[in-house]
Amino acid sequence: MVTGAARGMGAAVARRLAGDGWSLLLVDACAPQPPVRYPMPSPEDLSAVTADCRAAGAAWVGELVADVGDGAVRDKVAHALGGRVPSAVVTAAGVIHGAPAWGVPDDAFELLIRVNLSGVRHLADACVPAMIEAGTGRFIAVSSAAALRAMPQLAAYSAAKGAVVGYVRALAADLAGTGVTANVVCPGSTRGAMLEASAAVYGLPGQETFAAQALLRRLLSPDEVAAAITWLCGPDAAAITGAVIPVDAGLTA
Repeated sequence: MVTGAARGMGAAVARRLAGDGWSLLLVDACAPQPPVRYPMPSPEDLSAVTADCRAAGAAWVGELVADVGDGAVRDKVAHALGGRVPSAVVTAAGVIHGAPAWGVPDDAFELLIRVNLSGVRHLADACVPAMIEAGTGRFIAVSSAAALRAMPQLAAYSAAKGAVVGYVRALAADLAGTGVTANVVCPGSTRGAMLEASAAVYGLPGQETFAAQALLRRLLSPDEVAAAITWLCGPDAAAITGAVIPVDAGLTA
């Protein structure tokens, strides 16, 4: 299962897993997220990723248009799975908003916590018990480099993403001895709509400006982050749990 699957890292993860022959349930809200103003993907975007995954060799692909920040997503996921137990859950859904720490509007702060943090929790609630019963599984949350270093005007986003790190590490502790692992990937500046929105927060001409902050002096592509995530989904990562893995071109080094 992949959330935030209609574009960006989520879509890249889905396409990579499809190429490895996985069955996939792709989840995205595909709707505006006020007060965030940058464009969100549409149901047509999600369907396009589904078509790509089928063409790439996925054994099965299902779509679920649902808001991961709404607790009702738990039942929607259970219904969409139809009794299947996910071998891996990747929570890539996220939103960003920028303002000084003391000036974040309540609705923006609540949105970032609801989607970025509660969205991870809701998927764990929906999927982890069955994974425990099966004795195997991978839970991978996408956090951010903003959880690992100070970034101006991103206090609410950093708070949510930092909480994801704490939540998933504690989840890994609760999963001790079950055969289920839980890990976090913290991407750096990755090309896409969210990074373009970040550039607007700082009044920058475009997202490419962020390349100068990383040791590699370039932005990441969503596929580069997806490579790490899909590796965590596979057998070679069986010994890793409770880890926080930066994939950030050296941004937090």
